[in-house]
Amino acid sequence: MSKEIWVCGEALIDLIPQGDQKVAIVGGGPANTAKALARLGLDSYFIDGISTDGFGGMIKAELLHDGVNLKYAHFSDKQTCTADVSLDRAGVASYVFTIDGTATFDFTNEWLPNPEEIKPAVLQIGTLATIVEPGCSILLNWAKKVAAIAPVVFDPNIRSSVLPDRPKYQEMISKWAAISAVIKVSEDDLSWLYPEQDQIAIAEKWIAGGSELVIITKGSYGILGVTKDDVVSVPGVKVDVIDTVGAGDTVGAIVVEAIVERGLSVINGEILRQVLVRATKAAAITCSRAGANPPTKAEIGV
Repeated sequence: MSKEIWVCGEALIDLIPQGDQKVAIVGGGPANTAKALARLGLDSYFIDGISTDGFGGMIKAELLHDGVNLKYAHFSDKQTCTADVSLDRAGVASYVFTIDGTATFDFTNEWLPNPEEIKPAVLQIGTLATIVEPGCSILLNWAKKVAAIAPVVFDPNIRSSVLPDRPKYQEMISKWAAISAVIKVSEDDLSWLYPEQDQIAIAEKWIAGGSELVIITKGSYGILGVTKDDVVSVPGVKVDVIDTVGAGDTVGAIVVEAIVERGLSVINGEILRQVLVRATKAAAITCSRAGANPPTKAEIGV
């Protein structure tokens, strides 16, 4: 088993409003998680198509600057996916994506790394790469091979503007949940996916289906962790919010950090509470800064 942490999914450009302007910032949930893991000092390997255009150059430079390894990235001259971001009065982001024909979603079996040869420690995967065809079907079959070797951490990170068909989205999520050891999801994601259903009951259903841990983020209200034995809740950390971009991705990175450093089997009870407290602190730091700007290990502290 190697120490490589594989993070698979999109790196794109968020066009963030600043006054009357839109500023280009590197984003995409998986890319944010890869950056967060690298800033935590972990061996973060990012797996995605990256364009050789100007935006792709920004993505490459930023990921490398943060210490993300791009050994398994696939570079092409297709354009970069962009996300036109709008922020509400609370700083909560919504997105309109340009997806078709981009390098960002150009997943093929020819360039994806072989898990049976490399044996990664963890695969973290999610957001649009797990619902945008044809790449998502290729990724699902590939991730099944990874799941036989290492825990898969799945973050649906719902984007209903891209797939507004709720039953279809539910079908996709069920396929990914079935192979995932850990599912990290927001309460807003669950509210859209399964309206009027009890969220802990949804988590318990995933646990009964084979997942070991479900993390539910609740914004300023904190985080819930559900295992077969426990439901652990921790409050949020008060902070002056600039925006929430990348906060959930930061939580995902803290969970992966705990899996690598402690082992998934022990993350329950008091240890789970400690992990969630650390995650709320890290997410609060991200919310205090513009864009997806996760903290370093030193910034989080013990």
